[in-house]
Amino acid sequence: MNPTEESLSAPHILDYTYKRSLGPVLSSFFTGLRDKKLLGIKRKDGSVLFPPKEYDPDTSESLSELVPVQDGGVVKSWAWVPAPRVQQPLDEPFAYALIQLDGADTTFLHAVDAGREEAMKTGMRVRARWADERVGSIRDIVCFEPA
Repeated sequence: MNPTEESLSAPHILDYTYKRSLGPVLSSFFTGLRDKKLLGIKRKDGSVLFPPKEYDPDTSESLSELVPVQDGGVVKSWAWVPAPRVQQPLDEPFAYALIQLDGADTTFLHAVDAGREEAMKTGMRVRARWADERVGSIRDIVCFEPA
């Protein structure tokens, strides 16, 4: 392209103009969050997935038996975020951690507000900090904090 030629441009807006229906498993999960109850789902081998999925990720088998898990658990792995960006869950430094909740056999990713990096440890116990007003969203858990 010749430097004196103007390039053409046009605005582009990426938009998702549809809503997904949740179905019975995820509807129960999100309703549980609103009510401060955490639900996993039992697999054929007896292990519990959290968060629940409608199908077993290993066997593709349909899953439907929801079971309660606790709002406390263990940090299995983590990474420190020293300078959070606007879209991140906390305004102050925090960790993203893989947390295995009591009663679950899998981990899930969420924020941990440990105050400072030196307070974070693999194997530490954490507990959910719930939002004052819950609406049935994963953000109903503001973050986890050391137990």
